[in-house]
Amino acid sequence: MDKEKEQAMARKGRHIGVVIAVTMLLWLAISLFIGPALGLPGRFALLFDFAALAGFIYAGVNIFQLWRMRQDS
Repeated sequence: MDKEKEQAMARKGRHIGVVIAVTMLLWLAISLFIGPALGLPGRFALLFDFAALAGFIYAGVNIFQLWRMRQDS
């Protein structure tokens, strides 16, 4: 496997890790601390849950793409 492909896979892996970590931190912060502090109704919690779900689905698709890249090499 050439060096550029290895670097691309490593970069994609780091990107996935950052997306998962930031999504989880934002989701927890907004759902547990920021939302109640601002007095947001419960329906906004569902909105934040769906936004986090979208972030995790994005990460899952990228994980699958990374897995396919590793299979091809």
